[in-house]
Formats: sequence, C-alpha cells, structure tokens
Amino acid sequence: MFSEPILHVDMDAFYVEVERLDDASLSGVPVIVGGLGNRGVVAAASYEARQYGVFSAMPMAQARKLCRHARYVPPRMSRYSEVSESVFEIFRSVTPAVEGLSVDEAFLDVSSLRLLYQDSVEVAVEVRRRIREELDLPASVGVAPTKLVAKLASEDAKPDGLLHVPSSHLLEYLQALPVRRLWGVGEATHAMLEGFGVETIGDIAAMTPATLASRLGKAAATHLHELASGRDPRSVVSNDGAKSISVEATYESDLHDLAKIDREILAHCERLAQRLRKAGYAAKTVTLKVRLGDFTTVTRSHSLPSPIDVTRDLWSIARELYSRIDLQSQGIRLLGIGAASLVAKGTPRQMALDGSRHQALAAATDRVRDRYGSDAVGPAALADAPEPERPIS
Repeated sequence: MFSEPILHVDMDAFYVEVERLDDASLSGVPVIVGGLGNRGVVAAASYEARQYGVFSAMPMAQARKLCRHARYVPPRMSRYSEVSESVFEIFRSVTPAVEGLSVDEAFLDVSSLRLLYQDSVEVAVEVRRRIREELDLPASVGVAPTKLVAKLASEDAKPDGLLHVPSSHLLEYLQALPVRRLWGVGEATHAMLEGFGVETIGDIAAMTPATLASRLGKAAATHLHELASGRDPRSVVSNDGAKSISVEATYESDLHDLAKIDREILAHCERLAQRLRKAGYAAKTVTLKVRLGDFTTVTRSHSLPSPIDVTRDLWSIARELYSRIDLQSQGIRLLGIGAASLVAKGTPRQMALDGSRHQALAAATDRVRDRYGSDAVGPAALADAPEPERPIS
C-alpha cells in the first residue's frame, strides 16, 4: 500500500482557464469572471489579476478599481459543468475512489493502484499529464497521507504544480503553517486562539487538549489537536451522483414587476431543465430561493411522488412556491431555482397523461440546441423579453 495514498486535485482558476480554451486572446492577460454590473461579484480571477489583489467573492466594483485593464467575462456555468464532467471522467478512469468537492476539485484515493504504479506521486503525475494533454487545462495536486494535508499541499503547489508531503515529513510540514489553514478555524475560533498566543499549527500540536478545551470546548479542541498532530482518519468517500443542481441570478436592480418576475422564473426553470437532462437526472424536490432587497433570504420547497425534468413541470411548481412568499412590498435582489432528490435517467417513473408529449418535446429541443447552440430554441414567452443581467448563474 502507498504510504501517501490520497491526492487532492484542484483545477487552477478553473472558470478563467475554461474561458481561455474558447478565447485565446485571454491568455497571458488579467481575466476576471463574474457579474459585470455594479452588484456583481468575482467568481474567478486569473493569477495575473490576483497580483493586483483581486480574489473570488470580491465585489466587482472593487475589482474594477484594483485592476481596470483586466478582461471582464460573464460566467457560463453550463460550459464549466461540461468541462468539469470531462475532468471527473479522467479522475474516475484512474480510480473509482473519487470524492468531488466542487466542479473543480476532488480527493482521489489511489491506494488500490499499488500494482500499477511505483508510488502515488507517479499517479499524480499521470493525472496532471492527462488533464493537460486531453483538456489543455492546468491542475495542481497535493499528495499526502491524509485528506487535510493533501488539500493543504495542493494549495501550496499552485499554480499548476505538484507537492508531495511524505509521511516522514508530515509534522514538519504542518508545524510552520498558519493556524488559520486548519479545517475548522474560522474567524471566531481564530480570535480565541490568538488569546493563547497561538499562531501556527505547530502551536496547536504543542498544547494539551485540556488547555484547548478550556477555551474552545472539548469537541472542537479534540478535532483541532488531532489534525494539528497529523491525525486525520477520514477516508475518501465516493460520490458519483450529483446531490442537487441549481441556477440563480443576482439582479442589477431589484425586480418588482410581476410579469418580469414570472419570466425570470420561467427562464430559470428552462435552464434548470436543460442542466438536469444533460446530466442525466430528474428531480423529486424543487426549491425556490428568493433574496429580498434587504438581503433577507427565503426558501420554499416542494417534493413530488415522481421525478420531473421538463420546463413546464418545474415552472408550475416554482410559481406555486413563489405565491407562498410575502414580499412585504420589497423587490427581489436574487432569484434561484434548485432541483434535489435526483433520480438517474432510466429509472422507472410515473408520468402525467400528457407527460410523454412534453418529454418528446424536451428531447427534440435538446437535439436542436446540441446542433445549433443553447439559444437556438426556447419558450415563446422568453423570445422578446429583455434579459436582466446575471452576474452569478
């Protein structure tokens, strides 16, 4: 068995690099992906843009002040999902033990490959090579005995690098790292640890659990002390199936007009239905998410006896969920539709009397879009409607 069986693979500036695949003029220049309006946020920044202090989740208005000459690109989530599927196909062709954390990162347990490779570093080299050669994308990989250290190592390997932390050097590697890099150390915990004079992970390891517990409580103290001491028993848990799929938009100005809100719900349901079918799923739970002008967020969900994946059905449920929300005269800042309790394509399911007709229509629509593009066909109600800005979709 490999002594360092866990890989953490993290795609570098994933959204940016996918945009560069489709537009070579973006290569080598600062690129910022995100909502282009005043209320948008940064979804991803190239390493050239990060040199100016631009990072993910930063307000776009601030990013523009820091890096005025950057190329600004609106996000294309369906494209990122498509490329992500190709990335994960490579992961799963190497090992079945893949735990996806997001569209652009995953843990891989390669312990079962000991008869095929000399060591886990050789596997990591192969994974990076295939991602580069087959997809023309950069990826950073951390190789370590535990999940925590593998993830920390991939962060230190960026951009486009590989870092191996041998078991024999695990504690040495951890000791000098800032305590904020430990899983479970947020703002509040960090403030409490500062009261002890704790600065590094090594400082945590040197303390007794009892001393930590006096400030953090027994559960948190035990958790942090174990991690700081290099003990992380968590295994890689495969999660081949998606748990949920959703779409959402933050608007340049709050929505008040009922007709416009209804069109937005329809547009969201159309995009969600496309994503469900493309991923090979149908949903038994539909969730509506609404963020009001005062930032209050309201969610409503409805579960069904039979899964759905067509716009008409999603729209019917989403409109009913919307009718349950009291807006209290406020406008809508953000609107989202989510699908959960997903059922894989091919699973037997009941249909309404006219369900087969709508399924056939959806299939025909998908074929047209596959051939002519995602905007080639859509609901008539959306044909002439102006499309509000969607900073994050």
